[in-house]
Amino acid sequence: MKNKLLILAMLGIFSANFMHSDEVEEVVVQASLLNVTEDEIGDPLHILSGSDISDLGTVSLGETLDSLVGVTSADYGSAVGQPIIRGLSGSRVKILTNGLVNRDVAGIGADHKNEVDLNDIQQIEVVRGPSSLLYANGATGGIINIVDNTIAMEDVVDRVFKLGLETQSVNSGDAQSFSVKDNLGGLNVYFSYSDASHGNYDVPSGAILHEEEHHDEDEDHDEDGDHDEHEEDMGYLENSDSAQEATRFGVSKVADWGYVGLSFSSSESLFGVPYHGEGHEGHDDHGDDEHGDEEEGHDEHEGERIFSNTDSDKFAIRGSVAVDNDLVKNLDFFFQDSDYSHTEQHAEEEHGDEDHDDHGHGEEGPTTFTNDSSEYGMIFDLSNDLTTQKVSLNISDETVSIFGEEAFMNPADREELTLGYFAKRDFDLFELSFGVRYDQIDTNGSVTGHHEEDHHDEDEDHDEHEEEEETENYSFSSNNVSFAIDLCRPINDNWDLNFGYSSVERAPSVVELFMNGPHLATGRFETGSVDLATETSNNIDIALSYESDNFFATATIFRNDVDNYIYLMDIHDEDDHDDHMGAMSEDDDHDDHDEHGHAEGLIEANYMQQNAELDGYELEIGRIFNLDNGDLEVSFGRDVVNGTLADGMNIPRLSPARNIYSVKYFANDYLFDLSFKDVDDQTDVAEEETPTMGYQMLDTKLVKTFDLNGNSLRVSVFANNLLDEVARNHSSFVKNQVPLPGRNYGIRFNLTF
Repeated sequence: MKNKLLILAMLGIFSANFMHSDEVEEVVVQASLLNVTEDEIGDPLHILSGSDISDLGTVSLGETLDSLVGVTSADYGSAVGQPIIRGLSGSRVKILTNGLVNRDVAGIGADHKNEVDLNDIQQIEVVRGPSSLLYANGATGGIINIVDNTIAMEDVVDRVFKLGLETQSVNSGDAQSFSVKDNLGGLNVYFSYSDASHGNYDVPSGAILHEEEHHDEDEDHDEDGDHDEHEEDMGYLENSDSAQEATRFGVSKVADWGYVGLSFSSSESLFGVPYHGEGHEGHDDHGDDEHGDEEEGHDEHEGERIFSNTDSDKFAIRGSVAVDNDLVKNLDFFFQDSDYSHTEQHAEEEHGDEDHDDHGHGEEGPTTFTNDSSEYGMIFDLSNDLTTQKVSLNISDETVSIFGEEAFMNPADREELTLGYFAKRDFDLFELSFGVRYDQIDTNGSVTGHHEEDHHDEDEDHDEHEEEEETENYSFSSNNVSFAIDLCRPINDNWDLNFGYSSVERAPSVVELFMNGPHLATGRFETGSVDLATETSNNIDIALSYESDNFFATATIFRNDVDNYIYLMDIHDEDDHDDHMGAMSEDDDHDDHDEHGHAEGLIEANYMQQNAELDGYELEIGRIFNLDNGDLEVSFGRDVVNGTLADGMNIPRLSPARNIYSVKYFANDYLFDLSFKDVDDQTDVAEEETPTMGYQMLDTKLVKTFDLNGNSLRVSVFANNLLDEVARNHSSFVKNQVPLPGRNYGIRFNLTF
C-alpha cells in the first residue's frame, strides 16, 4: 500500500512540470428529489458534493455531515456515527439511497452503523419540509439522501475510470477504491469497489475516563492519584478498529421514452465494539454515571475481544417513462429488496491493530440482528406550466429479528402503505410549496415476560422458584396523516423571507414497542411499552436570507412542539420511578421486569412519552474576497437547539451549541480549507445525566488538481483535530469510555481517466 502511495505521489510531482491552469468550471448543484437547483428550493437544505466527501477521507456518515449547520452526529467510535438533525435522531431521521429508505438496524442500537457506501457518490442531500414527505414516513427530523451513479439516467458518453488511494495516521488505516462507467452496446454499465481498513485509533492522553474518575470528577480529589490506580494510558482506544468492503453494479437503458435499470450492491463490515456493558448478579450500585460502565464486567472479559460483523445485500430496479399526456408527464417506478444482518460476538483477543480475522468465540455466543425488507412504488409527475406536482404510491414490508445470546426483542413485522402529494407554484408575490402524506402502518410483534412461580416441595420441606416465560402477541394499525407548507417571498433582489410549517406523525418503532431485555451497548436494561401512542411533531421555522455578489447570510429560528414525544428514561430509584410513571400507561405490561434490570447490574430504562418542546436557531454568514489569483471565502456558522419535556426535564443527550468558523481559498486548481469548530459545554442535562465539557476542533485540508494530458489527479492532504483536543460527544451513550479520535493526518489520491 505504501509503495502505491509513493508511486502516485511521485507521479503527481512529476506531472506538475507539465500542468496548466484552467478556469474553474461552474457547477450547478441540483437536488435529485425534485430535479431543481439548490437556489430554487425554499426548504432547509444542504447539498454536499461527492468531491467534498472524498476529500474528507473515510469517516462515518454522521462525521461526514457533522460540520453542516444544524446537523450533528451520535458516535460510538469512528465506525458508527448516526446523524442528528436539530436534536432529532434515530427513526426520526431517515437515511435514503437514491430516494429509497436504507433499511438496516441502526435504529435498534446506538452501536449500530448506518450501512452506506460513500465511494464515488454524486452528492448527499439533507432535506426538511414538504418535499421530504414524498420519500419517507415519520421523518420528523428530516431525510438524508445519498445519490450515487449506479443506475445511469442519461447515456454515458465517455468511459470514465476512477482510482482512489488513502492513508490516515490516527488509526494506521488505508483505503482503496475504484469505479468504472461505460456504454457497452447501448447499455450503460457501472461498477465500483472500495475496501477500507483502520486499526485502533489514537486518543489524547487522559481522554479515556475510568470508573473511579466518573464518580470522583466533581469531588476534590488529586487527579494524579486517580491515574495511579490504572495502567499507563495506552494512547489508543481498544476495539476501535473498523474495516468495510463494498461493491456496486448497475446497468441501464436510456431511450426517448425514458430509462430503466437495475443494480446490485453488497457491503460487508467488521468493527470493534469499544464499550460493552456487562451486568452482574448482586451488583446493585449504579452510581452517578449515566452510562452504566461496570469495571468488574470488563475485568471478567479481560483478554476477550468484542466486535460486530455486518452484511448487506440490495437488489433494485428503477426507471422512468415519459408519458406526456394531458394529465401525467412522467412515471417513475422502483423496486428494492434488501437483506441485512448485524452480528455481535465475543472472541479471544487477537493482538495487533491490523488483524481483523476474529475466529473462535468466548463463553458468550453471538447475537444477530436481521432486517429483511422489500419495497416498491411509483411517483406520478403531474406538473404543468404553472405548477410542479407529484403523487407517490409506496408499499413496503419489513421484518426485524434478533436472536442469540443477547436477544432483547422478539421478531417484529411492519407493513406500510403510503400515498403522498407534493405541489409547488410560483405566484407573483411568493412561492408556495405544499406536501401531504397518508401512511397506513400495520405492526405485529410480541413480548415475552419472565416471572417466577413458587413451588413447595413437601419431601424436602423448602420452597423452589421456577422462572416461567409467557409470550403475548400484539398487532397495531396506525393511520397517520402528515403535511408541510413552505412560503418563500422575495423582499427585493437580495433579501428572501421563508416561512415553513409542518405537522408530521410518527408511529412508534418496533424497538420502542417491543424492546424487553438487557442492552449492553448502552449499559441498560431497556423496556418498551405497547401502549405508546403516535408521536406528532409540529414544527415552525422562519428563515431570512441575504445574498449579493460577495456576501451571503441566513438566519433561521425554529420551534418544534412534539405531542407524545417518545424517549428512553433511566430509572435509578423508586422515587424516580414514581415521578415518571405518570408519563406511561397504567396498563404497561413490562413492569414485572424492573427487578431484572437491577439483578443484572444495568441501569433500568423504560420507553416513555410525554409532550416535549425543541427550539433553537441557526446562523450562517460569510463573505467572498476577490483576490488577484483566486477567491477567499470567510464564513461563520452557529447552531443551537434546546429541548425540554412537559415535566420540565431536559431531553437527554441533546447536542450542545456550536460555533463553526471557516476559511476557504480557491485559486485555479487549488483549494485550501481551514475549519475551526468551537463546541460549548453542555450543562442542560436530564436527570442522572452528567454535563459534558466543550472542546475546540481544528481541521484543515489542501486539495490540488493536476491535469495529466486530459486525465485528472486530485490530491487531498487533510489534518483533523490538529490541537489534539480531548473531545467528548454529549450525544453519545459512551462519551466517557469512547472519546473522539486524536490528531490525524492523511492523504488521498483520486485519479480519473
